[in-house]
Amino acid sequence: HILLSRNVGVPKIVVFLNKCDMVDDEELLELVEMEVRELLSEYGFDGDELPVIKGSALKALEGDADAEKAIIELMETVDEYIPTPERDNAKPFMMPVEDVFSITGRGTVATGRVERGQVKVGDVVEIVGLTEEPASTTVTGVEMFRKLLDYAEAGDNIGALLRGVAREDIERGQVLAAPKTITPHTQFVADVYVLSKEEGGRHTPFFTNYRPQFYFRTTDVTGVVTLPEGTEM
Repeated sequence: HILLSRNVGVPKIVVFLNKCDMVDDEELLELVEMEVRELLSEYGFDGDELPVIKGSALKALEGDADAEKAIIELMETVDEYIPTPERDNAKPFMMPVEDVFSITGRGTVATGRVERGQVKVGDVVEIVGLTEEPASTTVTGVEMFRKLLDYAEAGDNIGALLRGVAREDIERGQVLAAPKTITPHTQFVADVYVLSKEEGGRHTPFFTNYRPQFYFRTTDVTGVVTLPEGTEM
């Protein structure tokens, strides 16, 4: 997970050492912390300076006061140490669909996190991806954590009520987007980083016509790899 975090560009990490209630030797806990810091430094993180919180999640759930304090400390540390992501509100609206469900008497709701832009009640949006042509609909309601909103913006986790859309007409993996702002593609050119055997990656090479799974936002599809001309493997 540390390797994946580094490769996808996670800038900072907060560590929570769990199950510390099962260890009576304080020196052993310090040794574990030291090893964790060294491992994080090995993969390019600031292992010497990043926060390490010790506690027990189970004890906190059971109501142990000291364990609860550790969880509160963890959340406060995350707020202080992890920078707030910049919200991309200037670009056209787009939201990957994470889940879909129906509300009796109201219609179909698509849930997800708004990736960019804003969406307001009454806005026309398109359902894009996994079909030959996009479908157009109108957002008739926006809800976040059981509160009705007039609009949502980048970073918000919402449910969008869609007019005239049947449950079977939209699915996880598609995206909601402002009309005519994105187009789906079935082919693309990319530079890739392939994990080595030592990094927990492939043990053998792959060739043209290799068929891996591609993961895009909330969908995964089987694709075909075509290597550049002159590249055997």
